[in-house]
Amino acid sequence: MLMGGRGREAKIHYMDATFRVLSNGDHVRCAVTGVEIPLEQLRYWSVARQEAYVDAAASLAAEQRGSSF
Repeated sequence: MLMGGRGREAKIHYMDATFRVLSNGDHVRCAVTGVEIPLEQLRYWSVARQEAYVDAAASLAAEQRGSSF
């Protein structure tokens, strides 16, 4: 586990190729599906939207959703 906060959602600042934990937790939620993502498994996010995604498909869906505005 990256930080304490078992069972709580972490607050994250997403940056290029890394992220910073702002408040302790052990997971974040996918912005598209709502699925809990353990921090150890977090691989997909958007720096511009400051959102996490469970997988590449969710990341693509968010990108497509964003380009339709």
